[in-house]
Amino acid sequence: MVGAGDGRGYKKIIVGVCVMEKKAFSAPMRQILDRIKAFGEFEILHFGDRVILEDPIESWPICDCLIAFYSSGFPLKKAEEYAALRKPFLVNELEPQHLLHDRRKVYERLEMFGISVPRYALVNREETYQELDYFIEDEDYVEVHGNRFWKPFVEKPVDGDDHSIMIYYPSSAGGGMKELFRKVGNRSSEFHPEVRRVRREGSYIYEEFMPTGGTDVKVYTVGPEYAHAEARKSPVVDGVVMRNPDGKEIRYPVLLTPNEKQMAREVCIAFRQAVCGFDLLRSEGRSYACDVNGWSFVKNSHKYYDDAACVLRKMFLDAKAPHLSSVIPPTLPWKVNEPVQPSERLTRQGSGVIGSSGQSEELRCVIVVIRHGDRTPKQKVKLKVTEENLLNLMLKYNGGRPRSETKLKSAVELQDLLDATRMLVPRPGVGSDNEAEDLEHAEKLRQVKAVLEEGGHFSGIYRKVQLKPLKWVKVQKSNGEGEEERPVEALMVLKYGGVLTHAGRKQAEELGRYFRNNMYPGEGTGLLRLHSTYRHDLKIYSSDEGRVQMSAAAFAKGLLDLEGQLTPILVSLVSKDSSMLDGLENVSIEMEKAKTRLNEIITSGARTIPSNGTSECPWMVDGAGLPSNASELLPKLVTLTKKVTEQVRVLAKHEDENLAETSPYDVILPYDQAKALGKTNIDIDRIAAGLPCGSEGFLLMFARWKKLERDLYNERKERFDITQIPDVYDSCKYDLLHNAHLNLEDLDELFKVAQLLADGVIPNEYGINPKQKLKIGSKIARRLLGKILIDLRNTREEALHVAVVKGNQDNCSNSTKTAKANKVFPPNISIKTDDIRRSNTTSEMSIDQDDDDDKETKYRLDPKYANVMTPERHVRTRLYFTSESHIHSLMNVIRYCNLDESLQGEAGLVCQSALESLYKTKELDYMSHIVIRMFENTEVALEEPRRFRIELTFSHGADSSPLESNDGKVASLNQEHTLPIMGPERLQDVASYLTLEKMEKMIRPFAMPAEDFPPPSTPAGFSGYFLRSALVLERLVNLWPFHKNAHTNGK
Repeated sequence: MVGAGDGRGYKKIIVGVCVMEKKAFSAPMRQILDRIKAFGEFEILHFGDRVILEDPIESWPICDCLIAFYSSGFPLKKAEEYAALRKPFLVNELEPQHLLHDRRKVYERLEMFGISVPRYALVNREETYQELDYFIEDEDYVEVHGNRFWKPFVEKPVDGDDHSIMIYYPSSAGGGMKELFRKVGNRSSEFHPEVRRVRREGSYIYEEFMPTGGTDVKVYTVGPEYAHAEARKSPVVDGVVMRNPDGKEIRYPVLLTPNEKQMAREVCIAFRQAVCGFDLLRSEGRSYACDVNGWSFVKNSHKYYDDAACVLRKMFLDAKAPHLSSVIPPTLPWKVNEPVQPSERLTRQGSGVIGSSGQSEELRCVIVVIRHGDRTPKQKVKLKVTEENLLNLMLKYNGGRPRSETKLKSAVELQDLLDATRMLVPRPGVGSDNEAEDLEHAEKLRQVKAVLEEGGHFSGIYRKVQLKPLKWVKVQKSNGEGEEERPVEALMVLKYGGVLTHAGRKQAEELGRYFRNNMYPGEGTGLLRLHSTYRHDLKIYSSDEGRVQMSAAAFAKGLLDLEGQLTPILVSLVSKDSSMLDGLENVSIEMEKAKTRLNEIITSGARTIPSNGTSECPWMVDGAGLPSNASELLPKLVTLTKKVTEQVRVLAKHEDENLAETSPYDVILPYDQAKALGKTNIDIDRIAAGLPCGSEGFLLMFARWKKLERDLYNERKERFDITQIPDVYDSCKYDLLHNAHLNLEDLDELFKVAQLLADGVIPNEYGINPKQKLKIGSKIARRLLGKILIDLRNTREEALHVAVVKGNQDNCSNSTKTAKANKVFPPNISIKTDDIRRSNTTSEMSIDQDDDDDKETKYRLDPKYANVMTPERHVRTRLYFTSESHIHSLMNVIRYCNLDESLQGEAGLVCQSALESLYKTKELDYMSHIVIRMFENTEVALEEPRRFRIELTFSHGADSSPLESNDGKVASLNQEHTLPIMGPERLQDVASYLTLEKMEKMIRPFAMPAEDFPPPSTPAGFSGYFLRSALVLERLVNLWPFHKNAHTNGK
């Protein structure tokens, strides 16, 4: 009789290990098999490579239970024949293992069992490079059988053993491809910026790229009732493998949600593999299986080894000796000799922070609103066009509608426009008319051509063109049947520039590094540790502008200590939210009023007018900050602008003459912006050659200055346009920083004059006095303010929940019921707060930017398996990257909120000294940021307002003072072209104590209410998934149940 070998006459159960020796004697396999053997009920029998490969199956050892799985070189068919002959109990069935070698069959089986997979399509080729009529490839998408996949998308070989997986990125993010592969040293992926076309030599699966926040989850099952999950840094981010001092990849155990546990059970059953590993993607509140690997064990986890041995023991006993008890012994037999596993000591984050009451606090939340980094000046060209080529182009891309405008942005569209423009641009000195209007039109056409040719390609450089029809005529239809309208004149508007510079990328990355080391109290590397263990809830949002998105990616690179290009980081970690971080449409009337009043004050020479102001509060007057001699500075500004423009004109003339000697179809390659997307250093060769920094040539540099000269002062009307002052200052600062080597005379003097005026004009464009600033600011930042309050409330509710649970655990730590339940199958406790309430696919979606706390998916570290002192520790970080307008608006609400009628008599959020500092600051430069940190004092009662304290700090960003001096700092700038970022300043007195309750009270009147945020919606491409059916699932489960009567082949 089969049973325990303890002297009662029972023979031991023989467990055969029929796998290649490399796998059979791996550390995890040895650890688990040694534990199974230690129970005393089993004999472990290794077949060995020679037997497996050379001996006939009839001479293979006979066993009761068989562990057999495919690895390189393993004869799977032979093992199947052995199993059919001897009929042992199979831990992993053999026939389904063939499925794992074909990703098409894996996805088909997953869908059959209702397991969510990313949206995908198959491209099957019978021969290499076979052309398929159902497969279309465009610049930014592929289309399979009419199913379109926009970049970023994933390309997987159908061969499950081919691990060369590609991710293709959109041109708007810089383009390129990232290749994922099996780990080689410390690399798991490589980025190829020049590769933009997909592979065509074989058959592939194309699937939607799922943003996972830079983290992958690997799930390990041991039978359908047990699943262990570990998280690691995703290879799609930077491809650098994180390893511990022993050289092993760093992974952290995480809890599975109830839905994910059900998914693990279904994968186990679907493939009839008791011990099985699969990859889990967590994206936008849902989970997807994207790869099934078959037999897999966790590495370096003694707790997992214990669990796996116990589960396998029960499985073997149920199959071969069901009459014996499978209850786990009170003391595991191997525990006596097991070495104590060292706990990784982690300095408790936030434990060193002392509040005003002298008590220790815990950091709970970091919210930062950040302006983008240094950029090139934003430019616009407007010209009326009547040329047939351009009008036809407009009709081509607007569907032939004569009164509809067209927007051209893609590479194909811009190439068409460039081809048409090249045919129209007159050669310098050839066919030029002396009429000023014709000369200006030709000059603008040359400018359009130069902008389109900039960089030699259309990726990575911000350019877009609008063609708006202005006049139409009736013409005879081509078929002679009636008349139709045709445009004869259109307005072309070309917008370009505003691109993040090498200095902007460097600033953002260095600021991210500063945050990593200084914003999270505790160890310098504590944030990385916190982030990798699912105890750091990080989300990064950006507006739609390319410079803002790239700033966010560069900051993330420094914050998380990533490597490589920005494109994969951007796609993996940054979410766009233009509705929250873009746009000024709803305040255009108020801002126009402010600019009109500002113009009156400056041009009339009137003094600023108090509006409730006192000598202690000089910011309370209309037009505060304007220089008293503003009307005298304007003519000086115009004169100096003309001088600088003339110098650039001479430089551009030489470049134009050189261009006249080239073919009209030669493409000038002054600068490759795509290759520079990840650079943080200047192009030394261009500087040495006396060319402008970056991608701008002298022709475009002259066009930039000429436009400023023309728009700043209308000589015919003798009228100044003060709205051009910020643009003049912008150009001055850019050329002083990046083009100092051109030695433009009077540029430094122009900078000083423009700075004096801009320091007064720019803050007043967002309101001429504090009350108007508050009104405009609350409209621009209303949605962002609402989201910030939601972030703070979510954090508070979560912290209170953790405190209550922890208190309950402390009160009933000796509960025998819990101990008993955890003995055999340690449960991975649910971390989704309202999983019971939400049952269908759509309602399971949860998007943090739109949701409040009770709908937010929260992923957590598994405390039972993680060697971490504070597994319940959790910090929420929200980063919002935006433009200057939102920084000014948010700051105006924070400092002037107490002026609102509903808050009369309330003390403000900003102290007097900080108000004075802000008044003197004027400019909120590149990388300026506002930081809101929330701390929890765990020694204060849960219901007390003082339990949660808010700390407000801000930095005005880049320090332009080096540009104002002539000392050694300037020489340093000439080498780096990068202004340093100022450190944060407190907005409150040191002794003050701002509670969350007070913060909410002061901000709520200006914030979008939580209930006005739109409900979570299913993202594009998520529709049409296989919805789970309880009846279908029950029927499929019965195909391979895991219980003692399931296997007849072993009876």
